[in-house]
Amino acid sequence: MIVRKRVTTMFWYGHDLGGWGWFVMSAGMILFWAALIALGVLLFRSLSGASGADKAERSTSAGGANTWVGGPPPGGLSPEQLLAERFARGDIDEDEYRRRLTVLRSGTSAPSGTP
Repeated sequence: MIVRKRVTTMFWYGHDLGGWGWFVMSAGMILFWAALIALGVLLFRSLSGASGADKAERSTSAGGANTWVGGPPPGGLSPEQLLAERFARGDIDEDEYRRRLTVLRSGTSAPSGTP
């Protein structure tokens, strides 16, 4: 008499995931972790109150001059004060300072023939 013993194992003998199954499982894991990290970042940003639309952001133009994007600069300086600050730093010369100050005080655009 021959006695056979049956052994049950999980995912063996033809029930494995195969080549594409491993790819789908790996891609799913990457997407899961990316979504979890993105959710954490969004939660942190919303709780810290940081919003790009509400706050001024500082950027540097191609010429190296700093400009303010998205609202008035911190401290609420007037355009004349900003112009005086640029003159004091040496970003513009005296002629350009006086020309721009005249334009600011007159409330018109730059005279024709100047950039």
